[in-house]
Amino acid sequence: MAVQTTSDHPRKLAGYDFYHQILGSPKLIVAPMVDQSELAWRILSRRYGAQLCYTPMINAKMFSPASAHAYRAQAFNTSCLEEGSSTHDRPLIVQFCANNPSQLLTSALAVQDHCDAIDINLGCPQDIARKGHYGSFLMDEWELIHDLINVLHENLSVPVTAKFRIFPSVENTVAYAKMLESAGAQILTCHGRLRTQRGQNTGLADWSHIKAVKEAVRVPVFANGNILFHEDVEKCLRETGVDGVMSAEGQLYNPALFAPAPSGNPSSTLTGAHPPHADLALEYLAIVKNLKTPTSTSAVKGHLFKIMHPALSRETDLRERLGRIRGSNVVEEYIEVAKEMKQRMERDAAEAMKEGQLVDDLITIEPTTGLRVLPHWLSQPYFRPLKSPTEALKRASSPIPSHEDVKRARLSGQSAVGDADISL
Repeated sequence: MAVQTTSDHPRKLAGYDFYHQILGSPKLIVAPMVDQSELAWRILSRRYGAQLCYTPMINAKMFSPASAHAYRAQAFNTSCLEEGSSTHDRPLIVQFCANNPSQLLTSALAVQDHCDAIDINLGCPQDIARKGHYGSFLMDEWELIHDLINVLHENLSVPVTAKFRIFPSVENTVAYAKMLESAGAQILTCHGRLRTQRGQNTGLADWSHIKAVKEAVRVPVFANGNILFHEDVEKCLRETGVDGVMSAEGQLYNPALFAPAPSGNPSSTLTGAHPPHADLALEYLAIVKNLKTPTSTSAVKGHLFKIMHPALSRETDLRERLGRIRGSNVVEEYIEVAKEMKQRMERDAAEAMKEGQLVDDLITIEPTTGLRVLPHWLSQPYFRPLKSPTEALKRASSPIPSHEDVKRARLSGQSAVGDADISL
């Protein structure tokens, strides 16, 4: 490898020492989400119980050049002294995608003083990751992945962590996790879905893989997948034995996912908080408005469509207004839409509960999933038809090659990844 390593930085904490002493033993974690786990969202999330946040994925290739001022300002803006600050944006882990150790190290060195660790994205299953050759599309290149992790482990003043997806077999998933640990990863986040499980094929995450990883490694493990309601957190901790639970989509639709239900209604079946979504939208917009650090319009719009999703299919005029907003005064226009939504939702809630009914009386069950659907004025998860990892694998045109498949293919001079896999 061309990268020169050095060990002249001060000794850094590792594994559980890092998890406890630096991160504060977090159990409730907001996932890295492209254009969605930005500073404003992290601030809102921490208000509702999040104990650790990740930045959106940053492309190390685009971030590493010294001339990449515009991309750096958009991806991780430290010039306003807010992003990564010790007062309201920590603990924080910055995530990069990469396939070049040198570029990754350059990018990580630029931000290590503004975060608590650097995470490597080994799980993104989207087409852009396939085209850019990163994320889950490095799953058959264990030597490269080892180098990506190890160069950061050897050269940074903060630890390196890794987030990854599972293989079809538990044995390959465990072997993969142990390789990541041996390369220097100090926390492993196991997303219990296959690379093929995305979009309409997302389906259920397989917690048995996550449990096996936790039992096989010595560093802290976070679980990712199947967290829709507050009680799912405790269930995941109990069934997998992991140290923390990470949520992505579930937390986007209800940023109060990690908060317990407010006291005062002990008879409710809801163990978590489900605030009126218009209130959450307005709170988020107030944060965006008050920050010096710019928040991208696409991020704000994406959040508003998700937060207010339960009602936007009913309030079609507000949905159309939200989609049409453009220009230099977008935040104020978004606030007006959210205020109008709040008025309509308060009207609907008053009408529905005028007979003295409680929220529990208005909860219905979605027939294909068996999951609860709350009144449309409350924040709640969005869920797709469920498929198991086995079903998703059967739908795929070809399985993900195992590490042994890759080794055999290389020895024979063949490719372990066929055209069908490239199109995933």
